[in-house]
Amino acid sequence: MPRQARLDAPGVLQHVMARGIEKTKIFCDEVEYRFFAKRLGEYLDETHVDCFAWALIPNHFHLLLRTGPTPLATFMRRLMTSYAGYYNRHHERSGHLFQNRYKSFVCEEDLYFLELVRYIHLNPLRSGVVKDLEELKRYPWCGFGVLMGRYKNSWQEVDEVLKYFGNRVGQARAGYRKFMEDGIKQGRRPDLTGGGLTRSRGRIGSMLNAQEQDFEELHDPRILGRGNFVREVLQNTQRLEEKNGLRLTLKDLTERVATWSNLSTIDLTSGSKRTDIAGARAVLSYMAVRLKRMKTTEVANFLNVSQSAISKCLLSGEKIIKENNEIVDEILK
Repeated sequence: MPRQARLDAPGVLQHVMARGIEKTKIFCDEVEYRFFAKRLGEYLDETHVDCFAWALIPNHFHLLLRTGPTPLATFMRRLMTSYAGYYNRHHERSGHLFQNRYKSFVCEEDLYFLELVRYIHLNPLRSGVVKDLEELKRYPWCGFGVLMGRYKNSWQEVDEVLKYFGNRVGQARAGYRKFMEDGIKQGRRPDLTGGGLTRSRGRIGSMLNAQEQDFEELHDPRILGRGNFVREVLQNTQRLEEKNGLRLTLKDLTERVATWSNLSTIDLTSGSKRTDIAGARAVLSYMAVRLKRMKTTEVANFLNVSQSAISKCLLSGEKIIKENNEIVDEILK
């Protein structure tokens, strides 16, 4: 079964993570860490995306972002494509660097902001990259050292985190360090990886008063938050989809796939078995039938192929999109 589409909207908090393919290293030396951090900073500035926490580990990375007018998918595509190209040239290799697509969770900011900042910044310690908070403070590939004043970083949002711990910088840093120390005692936090509050009731329940704990059980694996927040995010996303991609006619979708594939609409409706045309037609068929819920007979007639051919296209299209889930974003952008 294909994964659910990502949720995205301007101004929402997102916890983003990605791993190396087969859990292999994506950062092998300081030069690679530095290149990724430099690209991250450049794209944050260019796209007006805010970064509150980040951690680079040898085989994965975590980011806590708040998106602006630029969709998260666009931002992550630029970042990961740029770094993968650099890494492959550096190691004289080819092929995929990252395992599947990146993961992202929309998070209820009021409830989870500080929890996620701490969770991400403790990741190098929990992964065994550093042994304690002092070593973590000196670890240059994590936002903790920036918050503690060890490093300067123009693209990391520092004030918005420290303001929770005091009005003076020294007081705020001491408060944040104590907050981190308390987090170490909690151990790993699987409750901070989506699914609404149904997975995190025990941890977060103490943070809510009795009235707030009486939340509805609505949940979604792509969202970390209370039932009302989950509902609001889903409703807002539906409105955006209706405004954009889901209102496309089959003709409109065909034109977008043609542009994406550098083919013409005539090519896609010609019934040709040429490899590049067949691949684009498979993607078009999958998006039309699985995402837009069109009938296979309608798609078959429009593309001048048989219904059995469309059935094969759906299998091929699903495989292509699973291997590169950014395709849908690229076509609908």
